[in-house]
Amino acid sequence: MMSTFSAFTNRNFRFCWASNISLYISRWMQMTTLSWFVFDQTESAFMVSLIGFFGLAPLMFFGLFGGVIADFFNKKVLIIISQIITFSGAAVMTFLLLFDLLQLWHVYVAIFVPGVSWALDMPSRRALVMDILGPDRITNGISLDAVGMHTSKMIGPATAGALIAFTGVLGTYVFMSVIIFVGTVSIFQVNMNQDDFDQRNKNHFSVLSAIKFFFIELGDAFKYALNNQTIFAVLVITFFMNLLLFPYMQMVSIISKEVLSVGPLLMGILMASDGFGALIGSTALASKSKMEFHGRYYLYGSILSLSGLLLFGISDIYFISMILLFALGLGTSGFGTMQSVIVLLVSKKEFRGRCMGLVTLCIGAAPVGSIILGLSSEMFSTSNALIINSAIGLVLVIISGYKMTSIRGRIIPDN
Repeated sequence: MMSTFSAFTNRNFRFCWASNISLYISRWMQMTTLSWFVFDQTESAFMVSLIGFFGLAPLMFFGLFGGVIADFFNKKVLIIISQIITFSGAAVMTFLLLFDLLQLWHVYVAIFVPGVSWALDMPSRRALVMDILGPDRITNGISLDAVGMHTSKMIGPATAGALIAFTGVLGTYVFMSVIIFVGTVSIFQVNMNQDDFDQRNKNHFSVLSAIKFFFIELGDAFKYALNNQTIFAVLVITFFMNLLLFPYMQMVSIISKEVLSVGPLLMGILMASDGFGALIGSTALASKSKMEFHGRYYLYGSILSLSGLLLFGISDIYFISMILLFALGLGTSGFGTMQSVIVLLVSKKEFRGRCMGLVTLCIGAAPVGSIILGLSSEMFSTSNALIINSAIGLVLVIISGYKMTSIRGRIIPDN
């Protein structure tokens, strides 16, 4: 049991973890709340899909930049700035709701703003865990971070569903603002030496030199990833999963209402079943003191989650749909945890932030997937669109795992 939670013996990791989980809970609460609100107002699957698009589009445009700055600037400061931006966005939404000023376009701005923050600080958050714990404990640290992420995936939607049912959208945003504030205070408590980040940034203050520097470093990161089959395999599978699997999240509100005929409370519980499966899986991974074949958990977890989504698209029974989302979540625990662990372990120290930025860029396929899923839902029904997405995803991920054999082999850390 102690080995499962060994990373928590580090004070800095405890506060970093608390900050991260606050961010995760607020994102899931916001995604659930706004998806329900938009479908309730418009009854349009496409308009709901725009929630996913605007929430994740920043990853396409800013993810790589976040990876570069994670390698050259103080990660703690970057995360603090991000948290303040996210809190400000939630506070503005609370004000608009309180005075009945909210319009539909405000919703898309509200999900876009924290999306920008997430794109810029996600590489820093994961790289900071590596700085705090080192390569020997990084698997445990990222697994516990995944436990927090998946706990939030259970708590966030369930809490949002309950608050929508009993207090409305305003009550949800008030609670969300408090959660984000707690996370901001937590990251301030992380004590990192100012010399713990690369000092090369001091030579790149002018705008022109910074732009030139960015593209040079970006080019180096692409070359490095292309020449490392393990990292490249992670990037390819991450791209397919975010394009074809994860856009389902916004559509659960539509399935709940149109196929399963349940309200916001049961919708929140349905979405929480996914998080519960992911929590069980990530806790089991955190319990493993030694691991060599990280890529197998990553690959087979991806296949399990896509299979769960395919069957979820077929189901029209609430209880069975809960079980299938539980299985989907179990699969995503292997995918989500090992995605970062593998990249952080096999990449050289000077490339870690930029490699995580490339992962963020691949996650940026999700907004494109959201638009495609929204359009296909309007054409074929939401259930059929999920079936089509998951079937294509299964084929592509299986082929990728078969062709890039290193992802199934032993992962050797680059110290």
